[in-house]
Amino acid sequence: MRDYDEVTAFLGKWGPFQRLIFFLLSASIIPNGFNGMSVVFLAGTPEHHCRVPDTANLSSAWRNHSLPLRLQDGREVPHSCRRYRLETIVNLSALGLEPGRDVDLEQLEQEDCLDGWEFSQDVYLSTIVTEWSLVCEDDWKTPLTTSLFFIGVLVGSFVSGQLSDRFGRKSILFATMAIQTGFSFLQIFSINWEMFTVLFVIVGMGQISNYVVAFILGTEILGKSVRIIFSTLGVCTFFAVGYMLLPLFAYFIRDWRMLLLALTVPGVLCVPLWWFIPESPRWLISQRRFREAEEIIQRAAKMNNVAAPVVIFDPVEQQELNPLKQQKVFILDLFKTRNIAIITIMFLLLWMLTSVGYFALSLNTPNLHGDAYLNCFFSALVEVPAYVTAWLLLRTLPRRYVIAGVLLLGGGVLLLIQLVPADYNFLSIGLAMIGKFGITSAFSMLYVFTAELYPTLVRNMAVGLTSMASRIGSIVAPYFVYLGAYNRVLPYILMGSLTVLIGIITLFLPESFGMTLPETLGQMQKVKGFRSGKRTKDSMEKEESPKVLITSF
Repeated sequence: MRDYDEVTAFLGKWGPFQRLIFFLLSASIIPNGFNGMSVVFLAGTPEHHCRVPDTANLSSAWRNHSLPLRLQDGREVPHSCRRYRLETIVNLSALGLEPGRDVDLEQLEQEDCLDGWEFSQDVYLSTIVTEWSLVCEDDWKTPLTTSLFFIGVLVGSFVSGQLSDRFGRKSILFATMAIQTGFSFLQIFSINWEMFTVLFVIVGMGQISNYVVAFILGTEILGKSVRIIFSTLGVCTFFAVGYMLLPLFAYFIRDWRMLLLALTVPGVLCVPLWWFIPESPRWLISQRRFREAEEIIQRAAKMNNVAAPVVIFDPVEQQELNPLKQQKVFILDLFKTRNIAIITIMFLLLWMLTSVGYFALSLNTPNLHGDAYLNCFFSALVEVPAYVTAWLLLRTLPRRYVIAGVLLLGGGVLLLIQLVPADYNFLSIGLAMIGKFGITSAFSMLYVFTAELYPTLVRNMAVGLTSMASRIGSIVAPYFVYLGAYNRVLPYILMGSLTVLIGIITLFLPESFGMTLPETLGQMQKVKGFRSGKRTKDSMEKEESPKVLITSF
């Protein structure tokens, strides 16, 4: 009996068909880069202060001193959420008294921004923050907007795989692309923050579903050697391309509604891909639709200019390839023994805190000194060498050492930011980008490391559970950015400390490089420092001459 890869080997590895599928599916990921980080500009918070009505009878001196000062990053700046009581300063102005000379401003009564706010338009013409005044008492709504988007991502990651198993890869791919594009377009017409946020949750569901299904479709259609590059550099790099284009769009379109309109265009341009991207032949075979699968392979053979067999998929042979009913496993099996439970808990922490670092650094780019658009571009650009570095490192070096190394690098440089003098802003930005590089590299390596350590019986469940932990990390990440409003370096201190901590924790995980993939829970390796019992002679011989594992990298 032959498996699918053997049956379709006549197509070759890298013909016109494979190249077309590789680039079209990768291109379909570009809009994900837009929507995944668009909140950076849609919900940007410009400098603001309390509005003092033009009708208020104030002298120019009192109008200039109508706002109390507060200390921020070592310097005094006008308060964003308070003003001196308007009635009081109007009376003082009418009496001809001068602020600071005749009146001690610190003794004056203050009040909230009863007449709204004035927002600076130096960076943004409008955002959802300026549209619905999401500042001061309502500033908690801004990080909540981002968190709710990532809750949509969490839900979408749950349902996308099941839907594509039920209705097909291609159908769900284009359905989720339509959801992502359509609901982004509807957001343009939001009349309040609540409507915008509800639609944003649905956009998040479509965004991750599109990504996951494109990933599955590509890995099922492409051969093993091409599949390796597609599943690592392909989808990740094209996501980064979309992410890099986002600040370019935002720089020239500084109104949030028009920006959203521009970001929906690439999704519409993906519609013609329906006639070029086929359904997964593997999925069609699993549904006993052999004729449709053969038609796709016949077209691929014609495109690659190779001869195809008259009968490609023998229904009898494929029936024999159906696996026997597997042993049922449950999520509690990931905590079945002390050793497995420790590994699972360590991986949950590793995924969640790495995700916190990645998304918090990505979302925090507008708060860095310098141009917000340029900083966002650099944050996206640094991901490309991070993915390439991860791919190169995992080909030849032990997993836990390279992951721990890039995490310690990323966390260590983030901790150094607090030591940088205020005048050396370029150095702070450089350190933040190096931190993003290290954390992104680690993030891209976690899938391989997790899949290699867990046995076949629970591998998909383990990757799913740990991936869910990363979604929780992305939900929490906006609140790390929120802390920057109180202290500029506080987010970096927290992110750096947690990243260094999980880098150290990684060193205690077992090594998987060069080891045979475990098949049962009993074959899982022991956590470093938690070994128990004596090793048998057979186990020692296995360790001395391990089988080489060719991973997805």
